[in-house]
Amino acid sequence: MTAGLKFFLAAAVAVTVTQAQEAWLQPERFAATPGATLALHLTGGGGSAGAETAIKPERVARTVARLGGAELPWGAAPANERTLRYPVTVPRPGVGVLGVELTPRVLEREPAKIEAYLRAIHAGDEWRESWAAEPEPRRWRESGVTHAKTFVRVGEPAGDERTWAEPLGLALEIVPECDPTALRVGDALPVRVLRGGKPAAGFVLAYVSAGETREHVVVTDGEGRARAPVDAAGVWRVHGTDLRRVTAADREWASDLTTMVVDVR
Repeated sequence: MTAGLKFFLAAAVAVTVTQAQEAWLQPERFAATPGATLALHLTGGGGSAGAETAIKPERVARTVARLGGAELPWGAAPANERTLRYPVTVPRPGVGVLGVELTPRVLEREPAKIEAYLRAIHAGDEWRESWAAEPEPRRWRESGVTHAKTFVRVGEPAGDERTWAEPLGLALEIVPECDPTALRVGDALPVRVLRGGKPAAGFVLAYVSAGETREHVVVTDGEGRARAPVDAAGVWRVHGTDLRRVTAADREWASDLTTMVVDVR
């Protein structure tokens, strides 16, 4: 694992230590030559302690990669201590778009840590009120699913290259509205959030740099669009959580977490 990747992982975990079901996808490098094989790192948060943990291969429900409108195969991922590393070969110039969806995982959260969790995911007051209204003994059992996405610039893409603007079909997905591999410090990064392929209005997103703990928090408009500045060089992570109540024997809550990792020069 590169030093830059380690730094990013540590920063991301520090921001969301209460969200033990998070996962993110990041290439070993964000630019490659045609024909290169890259390792894609898929790593999860390690619970309340904030340690990095490997995601078990059987939790990966779907992998998808696209370059120049064509699908790319993923190689097998040998597990190591802290990350799954998927090899992907990028055969031609363009912008590679890569995504992963995990299987649902039920987690029971400690009641004393619910407020910190809700702050971490920027949940609205209605969820605090709903939790406060629960009769004792209160339980928070949550089924969480993660949808992770990233990009790689391969060679010199053609001027009409817009693979990056095409949704991968993830259940909850952040789609950039500018080339995510051409970002410079001070740019705004406009995105659109899709839930089931349709615009997710009123969805809270946070933009966070690997070198910062502060976040730019924005809310999508009626068409699912939002933007925030990327005002530091390096790796940035855009993320948001769709939290909802459910009626089930083994859980009271369900959530979908979407993450998008980009590099800013």
